[in-house]
Amino acid sequence: MADPYLIGEAMTGGYGGADILHACTIAVEKGQIAVIVGPNGAGKSTAMKAVFGMLKLRAGHVKLDGEDITALTPQARVAKGMGFVPQTHNIFTSLTVEENLEMGAFIRRDDFKDTMAQVYDLFPILKQKRLQPAGELSGGQRQQVAVGRALMTQPKVLMLDEPTAGVSPIVMDELFDRIIEVARTGISILMVEQNARQALEIADKGYVLVQGANRYTDTGKALLADPEVRRSFLGG
Repeated sequence: MADPYLIGEAMTGGYGGADILHACTIAVEKGQIAVIVGPNGAGKSTAMKAVFGMLKLRAGHVKLDGEDITALTPQARVAKGMGFVPQTHNIFTSLTVEENLEMGAFIRRDDFKDTMAQVYDLFPILKQKRLQPAGELSGGQRQQVAVGRALMTQPKVLMLDEPTAGVSPIVMDELFDRIIEVARTGISILMVEQNARQALEIADKGYVLVQGANRYTDTGKALLADPEVRRSFLGG
Protein backbone atom coordinates (compact mmCIF):
# COMPACT_ATOMS: atom_id res chain seq x y z
CA MET A 1 0.00 0.00 0.00
CA ALA A 2 1.32 3.46 -0.88
CA ASP A 3 2.23 5.85 1.91
CA PRO A 4 -0.24 8.62 2.73
CA TYR A 5 0.56 11.98 1.13
CA LEU A 6 2.12 13.27 4.37
CA ILE A 7 3.10 10.97 7.21
CA GLY A 8 5.05 11.35 10.43
CA GLU A 9 5.60 7.69 11.27
CA ALA A 10 6.54 6.20 14.65
CA MET A 11 7.85 9.59 15.77
CA THR A 12 9.72 9.59 19.09
CA GLY A 13 11.27 12.78 20.41
CA GLY A 14 10.92 15.79 22.66
CA TYR A 15 12.84 18.71 24.08
CA GLY A 16 16.14 18.20 25.91
CA GLY A 17 16.42 14.69 27.27
CA ALA A 18 12.72 14.01 27.79
CA ASP A 19 10.61 12.39 25.08
CA ILE A 20 7.12 13.80 24.64
CA LEU A 21 6.20 11.68 21.62
CA HIS A 22 6.31 7.90 21.86
CA ALA A 23 6.16 6.11 18.48
CA CYS A 24 3.41 8.51 17.42
CA THR A 25 2.07 8.31 13.85
CA ILE A 26 0.12 11.12 12.16
CA ALA A 27 -0.83 11.10 8.46
CA VAL A 28 -3.04 12.93 6.00
CA GLU A 29 -4.10 12.11 2.44
CA LYS A 30 -4.29 14.55 -0.46
CA GLY A 31 -7.19 16.97 -0.11
CA GLN A 32 -8.31 15.49 3.20
CA ILE A 33 -8.64 16.90 6.71
CA ALA A 34 -6.84 15.12 9.54
CA VAL A 35 -7.39 16.29 13.10
CA ILE A 36 -5.26 15.68 16.21
CA VAL A 37 -7.24 15.79 19.46
CA GLY A 38 -6.68 14.68 23.04
CA PRO A 39 -6.42 16.02 26.58
CA ASN A 40 -4.16 18.93 27.56
CA GLY A 41 -0.53 17.89 27.61
CA ALA A 42 -1.15 14.94 25.26
CA GLY A 43 1.56 16.12 22.85
CA LYS A 44 -0.80 17.30 20.11
CA SER A 45 1.10 20.46 19.15
CA THR A 46 4.40 18.65 19.63
CA ALA A 47 3.32 16.01 17.09
CA MET A 48 2.44 18.73 14.61
CA LYS A 49 5.76 20.53 15.19
CA ALA A 50 7.61 17.24 14.71
CA VAL A 51 5.95 16.78 11.31
CA PHE A 52 6.97 20.34 10.39
CA GLY A 53 10.59 19.82 11.48
CA MET A 54 10.57 21.99 14.60
CA LEU A 55 11.47 19.04 16.80
CA LYS A 56 14.40 16.68 16.42
CA LEU A 57 13.23 13.07 16.26
CA ARG A 58 15.17 10.33 18.02
CA ALA A 59 13.25 7.71 16.06
CA GLY A 60 10.73 7.61 13.22
CA HIS A 61 10.56 9.59 10.00
CA VAL A 62 8.49 12.12 8.07
CA LYS A 63 7.60 11.63 4.40
CA LEU A 64 5.91 14.04 2.00
CA ASP A 65 4.61 12.62 -1.29
CA GLY A 66 6.88 9.60 -0.90
CA GLU A 67 10.02 11.62 -0.18
CA ASP A 68 11.77 11.30 3.19
CA ILE A 69 12.02 14.86 4.57
CA THR A 70 13.02 13.94 8.14
CA ALA A 71 16.35 15.80 7.89
CA LEU A 72 14.93 18.98 6.31
CA THR A 73 14.58 22.30 8.16
CA PRO A 74 11.12 23.88 8.48
CA GLN A 75 12.15 26.45 5.83
CA ALA A 76 13.07 23.67 3.41
CA ARG A 77 9.71 22.00 4.13
CA VAL A 78 7.91 25.24 3.22
CA ALA A 79 9.76 25.20 -0.10
CA LYS A 80 8.54 21.59 -0.58
CA GLY A 81 4.92 22.70 -0.11
CA MET A 82 4.16 22.71 3.62
CA GLY A 83 2.44 25.67 5.29
CA PHE A 84 2.29 26.06 9.08
CA VAL A 85 0.10 28.43 11.11
CA PRO A 86 1.19 28.56 14.77
CA GLN A 87 -1.38 29.17 17.48
CA THR A 88 -0.01 32.56 18.60
CA HIS A 89 2.15 35.33 17.12
CA ASN A 90 1.00 34.23 13.67
CA ILE A 91 0.51 37.69 12.08
CA PHE A 92 2.39 40.98 11.87
CA THR A 93 0.08 43.28 13.83
CA SER A 94 1.65 46.54 12.64
CA LEU A 95 1.36 45.63 8.95
CA THR A 96 -1.85 45.91 6.95
CA VAL A 97 -3.82 42.81 6.02
CA GLU A 98 -2.51 43.03 2.46
CA GLU A 99 1.10 43.45 3.61
CA ASN A 100 0.70 40.34 5.77
CA LEU A 101 -0.47 38.38 2.73
CA GLU A 102 2.44 39.74 0.67
CA MET A 103 4.83 38.57 3.40
CA GLY A 104 3.33 35.10 2.96
CA ALA A 105 4.46 35.10 -0.66
CA PHE A 106 8.12 35.63 0.26
CA ILE A 107 9.26 32.39 -1.39
CA ARG A 108 7.40 33.07 -4.62
CA ARG A 109 9.27 34.28 -7.68
CA ASP A 110 6.15 34.50 -9.84
CA ASP A 111 3.17 36.84 -9.88
CA PHE A 112 1.04 36.03 -6.84
CA LYS A 113 -1.91 38.33 -7.56
CA ASP A 114 -4.15 35.36 -8.49
CA THR A 115 -3.40 33.64 -5.18
CA MET A 116 -4.22 36.84 -3.30
CA ALA A 117 -7.52 37.07 -5.19
CA GLN A 118 -8.28 33.47 -4.13
CA VAL A 119 -7.53 34.33 -0.48
CA TYR A 120 -9.88 37.32 -0.72
CA ASP A 121 -12.57 35.09 -2.26
CA LEU A 122 -12.18 32.69 0.64
CA PHE A 123 -12.15 35.46 3.29
CA PRO A 124 -14.21 38.41 1.90
CA ILE A 125 -13.82 40.36 5.17
CA LEU A 126 -10.06 40.53 4.54
CA LYS A 127 -10.59 42.16 1.17
CA GLN A 128 -12.80 44.72 2.87
CA LYS A 129 -10.14 45.42 5.51
CA ARG A 130 -7.05 44.89 3.36
CA LEU A 131 -5.58 48.35 4.11
CA GLN A 132 -6.21 48.12 7.86
CA PRO A 133 -3.44 47.16 10.31
CA ALA A 134 -3.94 43.49 11.16
CA GLY A 135 -3.61 44.32 14.86
CA GLU A 136 -6.96 46.16 14.73
CA LEU A 137 -8.87 43.03 13.63
CA SER A 138 -10.94 40.70 15.80
CA GLY A 139 -9.49 37.37 16.90
CA GLY A 140 -11.35 35.45 14.20
CA GLN A 141 -10.27 37.88 11.48
CA ARG A 142 -6.64 37.63 12.63
CA GLN A 143 -6.86 33.86 12.23
CA GLN A 144 -8.16 34.38 8.70
CA VAL A 145 -5.13 36.59 7.98
CA ALA A 146 -2.81 33.89 9.39
CA VAL A 147 -4.41 31.15 7.27
CA GLY A 148 -4.49 33.44 4.23
CA ARG A 149 -0.81 34.24 4.66
CA ALA A 150 0.06 30.52 4.76
CA LEU A 151 -2.02 29.94 1.61
CA MET A 152 0.04 32.58 -0.24
CA THR A 153 2.93 30.08 -0.48
CA GLN A 154 0.56 27.77 -2.43
CA PRO A 155 1.09 24.91 0.02
CA LYS A 156 0.17 21.32 -0.74
CA VAL A 157 -0.29 20.73 2.99
CA LEU A 158 -1.63 23.32 5.44
CA MET A 159 -0.92 22.71 9.14
CA LEU A 160 -3.00 24.61 11.69
CA ASP A 161 -2.24 24.67 15.42
CA GLU A 162 -5.47 25.38 17.33
CA PRO A 163 -7.02 27.59 14.63
CA THR A 164 -10.18 28.28 16.67
CA ALA A 165 -8.50 29.01 20.03
CA GLY A 166 -10.23 31.91 21.76
CA VAL A 167 -12.83 32.65 19.08
CA SER A 168 -16.61 32.60 19.49
CA PRO A 169 -18.64 29.52 18.43
CA ILE A 170 -20.03 31.40 15.40
CA VAL A 171 -16.54 32.36 14.25
CA MET A 172 -15.34 28.79 14.90
CA ASP A 173 -18.05 27.40 12.61
CA GLU A 174 -17.13 29.91 9.92
CA LEU A 175 -13.41 29.07 10.16
CA PHE A 176 -14.20 25.35 9.90
CA ASP A 177 -16.34 26.05 6.80
CA ARG A 178 -13.38 27.87 5.21
CA ILE A 179 -11.02 25.02 6.15
CA ILE A 180 -13.36 22.57 4.36
CA GLU A 181 -13.27 24.85 1.30
CA VAL A 182 -9.46 24.88 1.34
CA ALA A 183 -9.39 21.06 1.48
CA ARG A 184 -11.78 20.90 -1.49
CA THR A 185 -9.14 22.65 -3.62
CA GLY A 186 -6.89 19.60 -3.09
CA ILE A 187 -4.80 20.95 -0.21
CA SER A 188 -4.27 18.50 2.66
CA ILE A 189 -5.14 19.92 6.10
CA LEU A 190 -3.54 18.73 9.32
CA MET A 191 -4.76 20.48 12.43
CA VAL A 192 -4.57 20.35 16.20
CA GLU A 193 -7.85 21.35 17.81
CA GLN A 194 -9.18 21.79 21.37
CA ASN A 195 -12.79 21.76 20.15
CA ALA A 196 -12.58 18.04 19.56
CA ARG A 197 -16.22 17.26 18.78
CA GLN A 198 -16.60 20.03 16.17
CA ALA A 199 -13.21 19.22 14.63
CA LEU A 200 -14.01 15.50 14.29
CA GLU A 201 -17.27 16.41 12.55
CA ILE A 202 -15.28 17.87 9.63
CA ALA A 203 -12.37 15.39 9.78
CA ASP A 204 -11.74 12.62 7.28
CA LYS A 205 -9.26 11.17 9.77
CA GLY A 206 -8.93 11.68 13.51
CA TYR A 207 -6.05 10.95 15.88
CA VAL A 208 -6.65 10.85 19.63
CA LEU A 209 -3.32 11.23 21.43
CA VAL A 210 -2.69 10.46 25.10
CA GLN A 211 0.72 11.13 26.65
CA GLY A 212 2.38 11.45 23.27
CA ALA A 213 1.12 8.14 21.89
CA ASN A 214 -1.73 7.13 19.57
CA ARG A 215 -4.74 5.99 21.59
CA TYR A 216 -7.41 5.94 18.86
CA THR A 217 -7.14 6.42 15.09
CA ASP A 218 -10.16 6.30 12.80
CA THR A 219 -12.41 8.40 10.59
CA GLY A 220 -13.88 11.46 12.27
CA LYS A 221 -17.36 9.90 12.13
CA ALA A 222 -16.23 6.61 13.67
CA LEU A 223 -14.47 8.38 16.55
CA LEU A 224 -17.55 10.51 17.23
CA ALA A 225 -19.64 7.34 17.35
CA ASP A 226 -17.21 5.41 19.59
CA PRO A 227 -18.69 5.32 23.13
CA GLU A 228 -15.23 5.01 24.71
CA VAL A 229 -13.91 8.07 22.85
CA ARG A 230 -17.05 10.02 23.66
CA ARG A 231 -16.92 9.17 27.35
CA SER A 232 -13.19 9.81 27.76
CA PHE A 233 -12.53 12.74 25.43
CA LEU A 234 -15.76 14.35 24.25
CA GLY A 235 -17.63 14.80 27.53
CA GLY A 236 -20.09 11.90 27.05
